[in-house]
Amino acid sequence: MSEISQIKKINNMLTSKEISCEELTKSYLAQIDKVNGDLNAYVNVTPDIALASAKKVDEKLAKGEDISLLAGVPMTLKDNISTDGIETTCCSNILKGYKPIYNATVWNILKEQDAVLLGKTNMDEFAMGSSCETSCFGGAKNPHSFDHVAGGSSGGVASAVGGNIAAYGLGSDTGGSIRQPASFCGIVGLKPSYGAVSRFGLIAYASSLDQIGPITTNVEDTAIIYDAISQYDEKDSTSQGKKGCSTCEALKKDIKGMKIGIAREYLEGVRDDVKEAIENAVKVYESLGAEIVYFNLPALKFALPVYYILACAEASSNLGRYDGIRYGYKTPTYENVNDMICKTRSEGFGDEVKRRILLGTYVLSAGYYDAYYKKAQNLRGTIVKAFKNAFDSCDVILAPTVPMTAFKVGHAASDPIETYLTDICTVPVNIAGLPAVSLPCGFNPKGMPIGMQLIGNTFCEGTILNAAWSYENKVRDSVFKSPELGVKL
Repeated sequence: MSEISQIKKINNMLTSKEISCEELTKSYLAQIDKVNGDLNAYVNVTPDIALASAKKVDEKLAKGEDISLLAGVPMTLKDNISTDGIETTCCSNILKGYKPIYNATVWNILKEQDAVLLGKTNMDEFAMGSSCETSCFGGAKNPHSFDHVAGGSSGGVASAVGGNIAAYGLGSDTGGSIRQPASFCGIVGLKPSYGAVSRFGLIAYASSLDQIGPITTNVEDTAIIYDAISQYDEKDSTSQGKKGCSTCEALKKDIKGMKIGIAREYLEGVRDDVKEAIENAVKVYESLGAEIVYFNLPALKFALPVYYILACAEASSNLGRYDGIRYGYKTPTYENVNDMICKTRSEGFGDEVKRRILLGTYVLSAGYYDAYYKKAQNLRGTIVKAFKNAFDSCDVILAPTVPMTAFKVGHAASDPIETYLTDICTVPVNIAGLPAVSLPCGFNPKGMPIGMQLIGNTFCEGTILNAAWSYENKVRDSVFKSPELGVKL
């Protein structure tokens, strides 16, 4: 069987001198130049930085030095992950031209391993959205159909990886922003346990929910990247790093007897084609010897309102720093300081960001704090406890990633309520701080990918990725299909 892992395949090609890192990098840059006009995945391509890293890898190989598994592998970062000296905008007009003076911890880790950064990728403005269309650069397109969205908010990373113009990428997940676009684009996306990956250098949306994670074409690559970036970081007060052994070592183990739970509430309101794909995935797991356990999780009905109250409240605080004084956009004409701040934010932020800031300010205001924010925090505790009880009877929870497949470009603006509802299956994981991985499990009649997610107990990434790998290994040829757009290895 040919190598499934893109990362291992590239490593083998480089170490065997089948191709130089410079040649490989140039092939990726050429494909970006060729297809990014259609995909709009990249908002900032960094050829000089990529080729400098590639040259460094080639020099090491020429000297006979060992290289890391990630050395020379062309990759991308979501545009809310800070990169020293490289423009980082969160795809917002208010941050155009902003170049951080430090690196995010995750990028430092990968940079030290000689990763090749191809560029920064598109996203919903400040990670607020489910289609990538709130970006000031316009939305990223789905590599399976340019008429459909890539999903959000990490739509650019998913579009680039799904379109084979990056071997892997890092996104951020606040309420499903890694898993939802991974589902829409037919690839793999992991939202790690809260605290497993450092958030230092991630431009914040909602600090108690945000988490950085990998987007790849296969489960093994997801495990490789997770193992690399899940390190304790003293610069992040919530950081813990991964617990236990290497996640890669947990793969390829027999899942016979594993209890896979299905909460009935996760299947409510899910479109028929998605439900059918989930049911087929359940049959695959049964054939692998897993035990399927159905149960009720009534607390799920609180998840979406709790998420939007807490996320918007935290956003209203986090985005207060964009005032035109310290950095970023500043309105050219104003009468006084208050007028300057008001105009700067009105002109710099997009409609969706302003909408969420207003909602967050409202739920934190006098007279409404107890009725909304405090109640949402109490319900968050209820959701955490409900998941804890669920894992007493199962090892993994299987659910749809999104209740539907990717919608058409422009649909989010015409039906914003349905767009918000795309998060209904993903936000409970962020509220509870749990790990979850989305992976392909089928296609709808029009050929658009369908994703399922496997949810684990806290710091049980190895368990869910092993379950994901077992499924992938069984159905890969029929479910894991990439469009022929980018680099062919």
